[in-house]
Amino acid sequence: MEDRRNTQVMNRAALTKRVVGKLTKQEAVIGGIGNSNWDLWAAGHRAENYYMLGSMGLAAPIAMGVAIAQPERRVFALEGDGSLLMQLGCLSTIAAQAPKNLIVVIWDNGIYQITGGQGTPAAQAGTDLIGIARASGIASAHWAADEAEFDALIDRALATDGPHVIAARIDNEPGKTQTDRDPIRFRESFMNGMAKKLV
Repeated sequence: MEDRRNTQVMNRAALTKRVVGKLTKQEAVIGGIGNSNWDLWAAGHRAENYYMLGSMGLAAPIAMGVAIAQPERRVFALEGDGSLLMQLGCLSTIAAQAPKNLIVVIWDNGIYQITGGQGTPAAQAGTDLIGIARASGIASAHWAADEAEFDALIDRALATDGPHVIAARIDNEPGKTQTDRDPIRFRESFMNGMAKKLV
């Protein structure tokens, strides 16, 4: 079985750019609070991006709702390990609802980075978020051992039915830019993006 300890430490911003670079079919992306959405913003704004501002742990639940509402559209959640731990029950709900078009990407650096760098249970007690996802009933849940495997897992998630959960162990580099603090504009932009017909 894959293990967090056997994975390479990667850069979250670089991985985010790799994900965005693979999006060619108007896929929706929900960026979790802090670095998750700052990196998404830095990778290039798209109408299909939604940036969480202050609602810790809700990227995956919101992405699940979008995936259920728009079953023909692939939907990503980019979520930090600390944020996912705040709403851990969403993994069971995702398993129960089983949206085939949902992809949850977990950025695991083992700390609550934007609140002061406190260690998460993943770092302190060996809590395995992929193990929890599998135990919740999500069969397609994997650690990415390195960048090549991360790319392969994203490609597979874009081409096969899910839900999929992909976790990457990342470094502690802070986001280089911060998302504009304009939730109304982001809401309107995302709603317009979701209203467009898929091509």
